[in-house]
Amino acid sequence: MIFKKQTKSKITVTKNGPYIVSGNVPITQQEISTDAQGTPTHYHELTKYPNTETSALCRCGKSRNKPFCDGTHQIVDFTGTETADNETYLDKPDKVDGPNLKLIDAKELCASARFCHKNGGIWNLVPKSDNPEAKATACEEAANCPSGRLIVVDKKPGRVVEPIFQPSICVVEDPDIGVSGPIWIRGGIPVESAEGKTYRVRNRVTLCRCGKSQNKPFCDSSHYPE
Repeated sequence: MIFKKQTKSKITVTKNGPYIVSGNVPITQQEISTDAQGTPTHYHELTKYPNTETSALCRCGKSRNKPFCDGTHQIVDFTGTETADNETYLDKPDKVDGPNLKLIDAKELCASARFCHKNGGIWNLVPKSDNPEAKATACEEAANCPSGRLIVVDKKPGRVVEPIFQPSICVVEDPDIGVSGPIWIRGGIPVESAEGKTYRVRNRVTLCRCGKSQNKPFCDSSHYPE
């Protein structure tokens, strides 16, 4: 879902360096909690960092002061060339049409948070969305997708079902699979490239912080273990 800019906050991608966050944006560390079967159930806040007008978040994945930059990108010769280009995948997402819900799926944005796996997966639930339980679960799974890959539209009122976020940033930890996940940008904060281009403003965005994404600055699940 594309948002109009509604905040004075901004994230600037620096050339081969960190993300510069401006505008006193709240930053927290969130953990993906799972059930006994390893299926994600909810996010759990671990740390609330002190608010600052400006901060620099690590983009190379090597900082010893994560999630903040400590200059290590200069030592390791990090190459952070942005490759997201014109984000054309946002214009041609896959779609699943169900009786009460329509799913919009920009699979290139997948950040492997795995909330979409619950109860057989959102792709199986949307075709059953005339069932109230299936519909509610599908809406929950889409809302927990941090990257905005998955968006559901409630067909009867004809509206997008989208979580309401204040402008904020979460750094995601995924202990069940033993990795640090992406930087989760919430609430329509603009992300500006090193060349001065503003990417499409969205309610939910995930930025790469392992340094390996092939869709920089966005996460493409490269942190996920093979």
